[in-house]
Amino acid sequence: MTFFTDPTVWLLALAALVSGGLLLWPTINGVRQGGVSPTEAVHLMNREKASVIDVSEPGEYAVGHIVGSRNVPIGRLEVAPELPKNKTLPVVLVCASGDRAAKAAKALEAKGYAKAVVLAGGMKAWRAANLPVETSTAPA
Repeated sequence: MTFFTDPTVWLLALAALVSGGLLLWPTINGVRQGGVSPTEAVHLMNREKASVIDVSEPGEYAVGHIVGSRNVPIGRLEVAPELPKNKTLPVVLVCASGDRAAKAAKALEAKGYAKAVVLAGGMKAWRAANLPVETSTAPA
């Protein structure tokens, strides 16, 4: 019975719970924010016909973007005709780091897009995963 009253046992149990929570935190936080990894984004694009919307400014988009993505700067998101018509298919939102894309995801969810997700880490994560990037000329 001294097992349950020994302070060392409680301290070790608490340490195990805290370390387990810290290990799971990135996963829990990513789910809460709706972010997907570059690998998950590729899966959505290839298997679920996801559209990729880059909410960066045209100059940033021209420097490098995901192949096949459409550029819809976040300021034009509310009136953009480039958005997919089918609101039930996944939409992967991208920007340089993921911050603007998170705001765009909330805006699209308010417009009825059921599966608007953010590329966690944005183009930085995409490039770090060595996935293809294309460039274009910025509009004048």
